[in-house]
Amino acid sequence: MSLADLPPLRESLESHGLFAKKSFGQHFLLDLNITRKIARLAGPLEGCAVIEVGPGPGGLTRALLEAGARVIAVEKDPRFLPLLAELADAAPAGALTVIEADALAVDEQALAAEHAPGLPVRVVSNLPYNVGTPLLIKWLTGPFKPELMALMFQKEVAQRITAGVGDEAYGRLAVIAQALTKAAIVMEAPARAFTPPPRVDSAVVRLVPLADPPPAKVIAALETVTAAAFGQRRKMLRASLKQLGGETLCAAAGIEADRRAETVPVEGFLKLAQVVLNRREA
Repeated sequence: MSLADLPPLRESLESHGLFAKKSFGQHFLLDLNITRKIARLAGPLEGCAVIEVGPGPGGLTRALLEAGARVIAVEKDPRFLPLLAELADAAPAGALTVIEADALAVDEQALAAEHAPGLPVRVVSNLPYNVGTPLLIKWLTGPFKPELMALMFQKEVAQRITAGVGDEAYGRLAVIAQALTKAAIVMEAPARAFTPPPRVDSAVVRLVPLADPPPAKVIAALETVTAAAFGQRRKMLRASLKQLGGETLCAAAGIEADRRAETVPVEGFLKLAQVVLNRREA
């Protein structure tokens, strides 16, 4: 059997008696036209390893395999392992590796080194809604550095990642993401595209790492600064950043202390983070 011989996804789900679990934040993409578009947006994928989180019935997995990727699928729900095993059998030899694990706990570097040594690594996923943001923060700030990410989020989360300064959705997620990557919404998907339909629409965000990103120590300080600034976003920086130095911190970074967090661009937050780091290391 080849990928082309596989039954429709809905039929595969029914034959295995599978359904989405609300507790896992599962909403399946069964339309191969949509999953193939996501794969194209992450492509070209020939000669690449792709880490996919939460493959479920394997709709996006099929599209990634069709595009020539070597896929490492991380699935927490053991109910889907037999169905994914069938997909692995239909794929070219060695093209799909299925790992039963919690994606928040796995070591992506080790997985790629073991199952796709020497290949460039991308992350392409229709992320479970309840872990999308923590997974993104993990990939942005941790040691694992994929060359590209194409990730499906709730549309509201996607807007928070890509928001510009002054936008209502602009916050610490946008600052951290944009300090490290060029992030853009590249596709939207209505709720009706999923099974079962969620209550909100979704969107795919493509994140491409910057050529010269800030060092990890600066990003750690940036997390501290943005947590304080946006934790009290209606206050002026002199108040919200009081525990970090308030007015003296702002003065050292060249940022007006009477500004509010949502008016400070990413570059301004990086200056604040650098001052915090310099004080820590002094």
